[in-house]
Amino acid sequence: MVFFDLFAHNPSLVQVPAGQALFREGEEGHLMYVLATGSAEVWVGEQAVETLVHGSIVGEMSIVLPGPRSASVIALSDCEFVEVDEKRFQFLVQQTPFFATQVMRVLAERLKNMNQRLQQATSG
Repeated sequence: MVFFDLFAHNPSLVQVPAGQALFREGEEGHLMYVLATGSAEVWVGEQAVETLVHGSIVGEMSIVLPGPRSASVIALSDCEFVEVDEKRFQFLVQQTPFFATQVMRVLAERLKNMNQRLQQATSG
């Protein structure tokens, strides 16, 4: 995946053992992450809403709008995440417009999926 290649030389890895949280809903956040190895789930409240695989990004909302996390990320297997702070995020946006487009695509897809879940919940 070309997107993941943008982070290949970043030494800032966070290891999360299976069953543990990378972060929890409500915690203050200002970093995003890219899943390098393993798999994890995104939880909103008591519901798993997405499975993350190699190359998935998570926590991107906190780069754009720092504050309380809107979801939890729980490792399904032992995971390694590449940490991306605001400085690196800005560098990637400036140097690689494709990166910014990918982050916007992820945000839009997650918003669309949440809207669909809400519609199903109110119509069902």
